[in-house]
Amino acid sequence: MNEHATRACVAVLAPCYNEERAIKQVIEGFRAALPGATIYVYDNNSDDRTIEVARAAGAVVCREMHQGKGHVVRRMFADVEADVYVLVDGDATYDAPSARMMVERLVAENLDMVIGARVECKKEKYRRGHRTGNRLLTGFVAMALGRSIVDMLSGFRVLSRRFVKSFPVLSRGFEIETELTVHALELNLPIAEVPTPYYARPEGSQSKLKTWRDGFRILHTIIKLYRAERPLSFFTGIGLVLAIASVGLAIPIFTTYLQTGLVPRLPTAILSTGLMLVAFLSIAVGLVLDTVTRGRREMKFLAYLAQQRIPDASASK
Repeated sequence: MNEHATRACVAVLAPCYNEERAIKQVIEGFRAALPGATIYVYDNNSDDRTIEVARAAGAVVCREMHQGKGHVVRRMFADVEADVYVLVDGDATYDAPSARMMVERLVAENLDMVIGARVECKKEKYRRGHRTGNRLLTGFVAMALGRSIVDMLSGFRVLSRRFVKSFPVLSRGFEIETELTVHALELNLPIAEVPTPYYARPEGSQSKLKTWRDGFRILHTIIKLYRAERPLSFFTGIGLVLAIASVGLAIPIFTTYLQTGLVPRLPTAILSTGLMLVAFLSIAVGLVLDTVTRGRREMKFLAYLAQQRIPDASASK
């Protein structure tokens, strides 16, 4: 590891729920890859021996009683002090040796996030529904925010202190990865992706993900974030749809009026007028919220700038 990365204080954060069969392998792997790092395991109400196994393996074990990965990440980011944070799932599917390279790149290039883009070692172990959902959601974010990420839902990330201490965690569950990515993209923070091997879970370990439930939850999160971060385009789109519907209803009415001088379908005329008024109102709401969003984004960036950079990253320049 290069000199700057060696000097930086590194913390490995592993949120866990019923991972007694995998957590020891995770702890041992990251201790070997990052000998100077402190490994934190945050248990989320496990009903197996996750806590005992993690303590026996030498990790610092804490607990978060609110159920959901988002709650755990919020607690970890608030509690742990470090220069560099390695966030990884406790299921032993991610490649611990890759963390060394990811930390070095974060420090050397003064990045705020390095994402471990998963390269499947055994495709049959990575469920097709999850793979397809990841591609769809990643494409949606790229279209909405204008920047492309290969593996938006990767649970293996290296983060700077600036990012962690200025990131407002709002998610409750597995949609936390989406929120991390969108936050970085909306502020145009320096980030990178590196390919990392992705392995099957240890025998007897089961995934907590539910393809359809968590997929819809993440999609719902993306829509909410898009509405919050791009309100002008979001509400303008709604306004245009309503305006087109209004015009479609109004054309037959105007045609009949020009031919007969009568408006025989008064309720339809009222509906058309109402839809057009709501369309203009939607666009006006988008304009107002766009101004508010710009101010909120500036506050987020100021909170980010208030945090100290990794000190060793600039000391030798």
